[in-house]
Amino acid sequence: MLNEFSRTELLIGKEGMEKLANSRIAIFGIGGVGGYTVEALARSGVGQLDLIDDDKVCLTNINRQIIATRSSVGKYKVDVAKERILDINPKAIVNTYKMFYTPENADEFNFSSYNYVVDAIDTVVGKLEIIERSKKADVPVISSMGAGNKMHPEMFEVADISKTSVCPLAKVIRQQLRKRKIKNVKVVYSKETPIEPKEDMAISCRNHCICPPGTVHKCTNRRAIPGSNAFVPSVVGLIIAGEVIKDLIEYKD
Repeated sequence: MLNEFSRTELLIGKEGMEKLANSRIAIFGIGGVGGYTVEALARSGVGQLDLIDDDKVCLTNINRQIIATRSSVGKYKVDVAKERILDINPKAIVNTYKMFYTPENADEFNFSSYNYVVDAIDTVVGKLEIIERSKKADVPVISSMGAGNKMHPEMFEVADISKTSVCPLAKVIRQQLRKRKIKNVKVVYSKETPIEPKEDMAISCRNHCICPPGTVHKCTNRRAIPGSNAFVPSVVGLIIAGEVIKDLIEYKD
């Protein structure tokens, strides 16, 4: 019988679809990258998704985040994403966590309950904790390196963290993982040299913050506010989703 995932089943078969339906995936960070990852996983028939993000949709998210529209501004990203997922696949189980992931609250998550973990957050400390917890639980993890200040989506590639170069974030993560003696971490990164944002105080969040009321982790708290666009974070998110799906079904070319 035809259903919403019939075209996918033509590629990966009934067994592949069953594996996805029985999988539980945690996505940390539902922004420009994570939002598109969630979208592709939901449209691929993944049965259970855990969404972790404490942020609310901001007007400035509209240029790059699939869940960001005029009508969703001010709503929690995980709530908007959940509604979207269930509209795509009403059978999906969606668990939401309105929290900013840190080592201090990491114990609230049972990593061994996941079939795959996606790291799409911005903080180095959080990324390292996600990777370390995933490795201890022997759960596959994939991590997004810097997608901001980039203009060439075609330059992103999948690699082991030990093989990365140029990307400043990947360098920091690589060094820190080496100190922790953690190996074999799959990442999506680019060798494109980051662009220096064109600072314009007329459109700067520092002078004109429009974060929704109740927002705790504002852009103004960052040392630098990165520029972004509609076509780089989306590609990174879709690459990540593709890797997750292929790994879960053990796809071989």
